[in-house]
Amino acid sequence: MSKDNTFKIHFLPNDKYVEIEKGNTVLDASHKANIYINSICGGDGICGKCKVILSSGKVYKQTTTLLTNEEVEKNYILACEAGVVEDLQILIPKETRLEGKKILFDQDEQHSLTWAAILNKAQFKQDTLTKKVFLKLEPPTMDDSVADHERLYQAIMMKQGVELNVMQTGYRILKQLPETLRQSNWSVTVTLGHRGTTLEIVEVQHGDTSQKNYGVAIDIGTTTVVASLLELSSAKIIDSEAIYNSQMKFGEDYIQRIIYSIQNDALDEMQKTIVSDINKIISTLIKRNDINLYDITSIVCAGNTTMIHFLLGLDPSNIRKEPYLPVANSIPPIRAAQVGIDINSRGILYTLPSVAAYVGADITSGSTAIRLDKEEMPSLFIDIGTNGEVVLGNKEWMVCCSASAGPAFEGSGVRHGMRAAKGAIEITHISKDYEVSYSTIGNVPPRGICGSGLLDCIAEMLRSGIIDRSGNLQKSIETDRLRKKEDEFEFVLVEKEETGIDSEIVITQADISNLVRSKAAIYAAVSILIESMSLSISDIHSVYLAGGFGNYLNVRNAITIGMLPDMPTSRIKFVGNTSLTGAKMTLLSEEAFETVQKIASQMTYFDLMGNPKYMEEFMSANFLPHTNLEEFPSVLEELASQNTLSKGKSKLTKSP
Repeated sequence: MSKDNTFKIHFLPNDKYVEIEKGNTVLDASHKANIYINSICGGDGICGKCKVILSSGKVYKQTTTLLTNEEVEKNYILACEAGVVEDLQILIPKETRLEGKKILFDQDEQHSLTWAAILNKAQFKQDTLTKKVFLKLEPPTMDDSVADHERLYQAIMMKQGVELNVMQTGYRILKQLPETLRQSNWSVTVTLGHRGTTLEIVEVQHGDTSQKNYGVAIDIGTTTVVASLLELSSAKIIDSEAIYNSQMKFGEDYIQRIIYSIQNDALDEMQKTIVSDINKIISTLIKRNDINLYDITSIVCAGNTTMIHFLLGLDPSNIRKEPYLPVANSIPPIRAAQVGIDINSRGILYTLPSVAAYVGADITSGSTAIRLDKEEMPSLFIDIGTNGEVVLGNKEWMVCCSASAGPAFEGSGVRHGMRAAKGAIEITHISKDYEVSYSTIGNVPPRGICGSGLLDCIAEMLRSGIIDRSGNLQKSIETDRLRKKEDEFEFVLVEKEETGIDSEIVITQADISNLVRSKAAIYAAVSILIESMSLSISDIHSVYLAGGFGNYLNVRNAITIGMLPDMPTSRIKFVGNTSLTGAKMTLLSEEAFETVQKIASQMTYFDLMGNPKYMEEFMSANFLPHTNLEEFPSVLEELASQNTLSKGKSKLTKSP
């Protein structure tokens, strides 16, 4: 152990070491080491899929029912629950390395994790958006002839400390109130819901049902829909589930889906499709945990602007047409039943606010989750996907933008690209004599290459001199892997006999150019925001990487190709699915919900589409790592030490 209280973690079979501070988990260490451990719940301790074997050392372990006695005897631990207290050796079994597979849960087990501590760390007060309050009212008498409704209000005011002028009651509640109060002998449970500045009486029930109150936090992604079921009174996460977004059949990205909905008059179909996905997830969660659907009183949804539009059945057509306007950025709470979501018939749906057409609620939710609004120094928040959303800011200001990176880093638009699923090459290494080694998701014969593998591939090809700084394949290198086929040069990553498909896996010149453009879009967006605030890279304190691709990114390789700024890798942090994390926080805290609204209103949006400076930055970033090597001193040093100059005949010189 070093003086600064850090420990070494040795991961096998990767044979990779990483240092991590005391108090972090093995899962945190795996993220830092860019080693991929399956964890659908994002480290909440409820899915049980991050099982690893403790080969040596000791960890601080939380009590869990997710490991069998046999597994415990074999030194299995949950990576997300294992606190690092000394040097460790960790063996990652094959099943934990699987990706892209539907996650199954034991329906007979109840798993929970309190988020009270997480809210406290984020400096949010626990105050759920909907709550159940048990009340024992004094029956009326000749001396106490207060009307039923006012009597109920008085009891709520005394119990909750709220003012009369912020409460409201619906017509249906009023009609049923006299019968409900008398049949329950004046002992009722009131469900209260925050709706802006108003506190609504959502439901009045017989007896005490205050402990049966649940909410669902949902991240509606373009590719996946992920949800967590929470017990609101205790701030416990009961369970999580994820499925692929069924809208994918209408198009891989949301622009394609907008076009489909316009051309086929299919907005209603798009809306019903995503609602069906949400209902399937909720149904799975309540059945698995023996919960009554009626007891789910609230849902919080985050997602990009288009996904929120589809959820609510709002016309998204103007999102893709100048001047790129959504119907609304901030949408008031509504009844979930109004859009077809199956929970309590009077349960409330909260959708988090967007900033613009291409900076959505997933970004405002994520910014809240990492508390960007509390940062003292300028920090970057980046969500890398088909669109690369970037936020730069601190507690005093925030600016944001969106760059169309294209789907290359998600495996699309590349000849043998694929999603991060079983059989995808996720890590690539190329030796000095151009031999390729790799690892695949699931440790099975490769079927293609996913985003992280593609990024590795470009970085390794640059280091070994297979491509030059323009991204061009170097015809002069001596290897049979480089060949010309159908008027295009390509580099063979995996020979046919090694693959799980009926062909070689190659990367073509077109693939490389596509990937270079994608990384250039991200870096240009970052550059524009930094320059707009008269800052430099050295002024950036932290970079937070969100999203699925961000979690599996090799940071050093991302810097080498010029997608991320050249800065110490210790400043770059993986933060996972912050969209879902922010949704959980807002479900449990009205203060967090108000913070999301505040962050959305404070963000200044930069439209890069009409910004001539962006195109200039983009063209400059269309080199590896950049036309101006002064911006990437560590890469210049790295490539020079690899002897790339002589092998690839690239001119690693500073720009004029």
